[in-house]
Amino acid sequence: MKILVCISHVPDTTSKINFTDGDTKFDTNGVQFVINPNDEFGLTRAMWLKEKQGASVDVVNVGGPETEPTLRKALAIGADSAIRINTEATNGFAVAKQLAKVVKDGGYDLVIAGRESIDYNGGMVPGMLAVMTDANFVNTCIGLEIDGTNAKAIREIDGGKETVSTSLPLVIGGQKGLVEESDLRIPNMRGIMMARKKPLTVIEPIDASSETKDVSFEKPAPKGAVKLIDADNIDELVSLLHNEAKVI
Repeated sequence: MKILVCISHVPDTTSKINFTDGDTKFDTNGVQFVINPNDEFGLTRAMWLKEKQGASVDVVNVGGPETEPTLRKALAIGADSAIRINTEATNGFAVAKQLAKVVKDGGYDLVIAGRESIDYNGGMVPGMLAVMTDANFVNTCIGLEIDGTNAKAIREIDGGKETVSTSLPLVIGGQKGLVEESDLRIPNMRGIMMARKKPLTVIEPIDASSETKDVSFEKPAPKGAVKLIDADNIDELVSLLHNEAKVI
């Protein structure tokens, strides 16, 4: 079984986010980048399938040379090889088009993508990729078992979980629950050394028009100051909740 794990190169959630050029571009200065958490859950599940069923695991990213350290970390975790599509990830449609070409050329049986990336939260790529590659699709996936060409997946739905059976080829949009956080793997020194010898192939993008573009970005408004009310002044508290907060 051939598995392809899609890896997004995203800012660490502890990084301070700013914008430049009139709030039209993301400022990467001083920002630490990591593997998208939803993708990391998927990569860990792929490692389990590799160890239990002998699957081969490749990782792929759409981005410039700055994303290669993130791909190298995925290799250190245990992926066999990496592919970088040498173009900026402008929007979900363009990314899905680039990934679809890799999936078709590589003949992958299972494609694991994160449900969404934590930078833009578009949540579009896995579904569009499944359509473009004529594969089955399960989103918000929190459980996956493969038996030959058959698959059983558990997905999160409003108010509960749903178990579905399907077959390969399959694209999933994974998330927390696909593996437990305690199962996530930290590269050890041996993995880091081996990653240096594993292939990282750079391929040029295909022509893919961008159907949308970013006009501007805006950070959330700062929270207002906290008002402290004396514990004995219940009347003032009730008045503020009613007239200012409007929650009662």
